[in-house]
Amino acid sequence: MSETATRYGTVAAGFTARAASIAPEQWSDPTPCPDWTVRGLVAHVIDTHCRVMTRIDDTVSGDVDESGDLLAQWHQASRAIAEALGNDTRASTIVGGMFGEQPFESLVGRLVCTDLLVHTWDLAHATGQDERLDPGAGSSAEGFLTSIDDAIRRPGGLAPKITPSPQADAQTRFLNFCGRVV
Repeated sequence: MSETATRYGTVAAGFTARAASIAPEQWSDPTPCPDWTVRGLVAHVIDTHCRVMTRIDDTVSGDVDESGDLLAQWHQASRAIAEALGNDTRASTIVGGMFGEQPFESLVGRLVCTDLLVHTWDLAHATGQDERLDPGAGSSAEGFLTSIDDAIRRPGGLAPKITPSPQADAQTRFLNFCGRVV
């Protein structure tokens, strides 16, 4: 199993645990993402997974039923990514996009893992769950985001950076970089 597949599995398991623990009354609660409720945030994560999968599989639907069973849709979307990463041919398929041409595995390791990690914290924060993130995944995500800092500071991207306190731990510094108030 590749490092990306292992890291994706860790980050996806973290999101799964938080999503499975959403109380029925929390689905309409606000999140640190001003445009999304908990339901909208989970739908966004599923949508991102589906869009990435359409790069290597034209049979995957990019449509998320936001009023449907999001946990079931999440399981399907995350399983599809994990299965693709476990297949050497699919993982190495060259895909295009806003970050240029790269192997599918690279796109997942950079974009999907980063998006999923940040939104795992958003979901945990919004629903009062454990906000701790995997430190290795955080370090990888920070490395990716730092390299594209200017490109991600736009509408629909990350909020402006927050200057962390000198005592901030690595996770807090990462989340502040992502514009999250910790």
